[in-house]
Amino acid sequence: MPNTGEKPGQGTYKCRRCGEKVTLDETDDILPPCPNCEATEYDQA
Repeated sequence: MPNTGEKPGQGTYKCRRCGEKVTLDETDDILPPCPNCEATEYDQA
């Protein structure tokens, strides 16, 4: 389970709390807090 502050790689990640999706375009992008609810845990979408 990827968390805020990690570099999980390119792809789309779905917030475990509200379902908001975040897409990382680069392999070294850092996963931000959820832009909708500020949660920090994601699942790969």
